[in-house]
Amino acid sequence: QVQLVESGGGLVQAGDSLRLSCAASGRTFSDYSITWFRQAPEKEREFVAGINRSGSSTELAGTVKGRFTISRDNNKRTVYLQMNSLKPEDTAVYYCAADALGVVSRRPRAYDSWGQGTQVTVSS
Repeated sequence: QVQLVESGGGLVQAGDSLRLSCAASGRTFSDYSITWFRQAPEKEREFVAGINRSGSSTELAGTVKGRFTISRDNNKRTVYLQMNSLKPEDTAVYYCAADALGVVSRRPRAYDSWGQGTQVTVSS
């Protein structure tokens, strides 16, 4: 079992950068894949990026590929989402989720553990 807390969100201008953190507590963090999702008001929860248990494999949504990077530090029990060249359409609450299977899924239903979310707002 793992508990997740997101941080690093805020209000930025278009073109700016932001780094989100997903900090984990509980045992066997290194066994979990960690995936970032986002949800804008009145919209579906959307896959953003994921990283497998070892960090050897990552996935990015086409809308953020080339701008966002996901990484993990298992010693710090933290996964990071570096967001560059932010656009107004990136505005959403960003959530991280953990799957004990250790592989990345783009389906929210695959995840048992979720953080509370952190708000990212990008103004034009």
